[in-house]
Amino acid sequence: MTVDLTFKFAETDDEIEQIHRLNYRTFVEEIPQHPPNPERRLVDKFHEENSYCICLADQRLVGMITLRDRRPFSLDAKVPDLDRWLPAGAKLCEIRLLAVEPAYRGRTLFAQLLCFAATEGLRRGYTLGLASGTLRQTKLYQHLGFVPFYQPVGTADARFQPIYLPLQAALDFLQKFHTR
Repeated sequence: MTVDLTFKFAETDDEIEQIHRLNYRTFVEEIPQHPPNPERRLVDKFHEENSYCICLADQRLVGMITLRDRRPFSLDAKVPDLDRWLPAGAKLCEIRLLAVEPAYRGRTLFAQLLCFAATEGLRRGYTLGLASGTLRQTKLYQHLGFVPFYQPVGTADARFQPIYLPLQAALDFLQKFHTR
């Protein structure tokens, strides 16, 4: 059975609520980055500044990634003198909150979400996306064009590799990857 996937920006209250619930399942239950709560929802601290790129399957959120361009970025608090580690002259955005429902992993959904976000980032004038990639997926991130640039950060339970993504190079790769 083929499922039609829709890639878009979150717009409705229902989509936003689904984002908070997927955020909880991913960053509380799966990657223990935040403490549990009885509501089983996690509103990102940068929620009002995030542009949520989402993937829906029959109106159900199955994946998301966000773009954000306001400093300080998450990595500003984790990497001393962050700009020193980045290519000179880059126009920065932050790529955050990658979350994909387990049933949709192993497909090309992550690459498609990243392609959607990179396209939008380039449209907005960014050249480089900053991210913190879970150490569990280091090979995947490098395969998709992310470049590690500092030692891992975070807690013992939630370790992340600071990485950046040259958006045009990533988009070129992802478009070839997607058309195979």
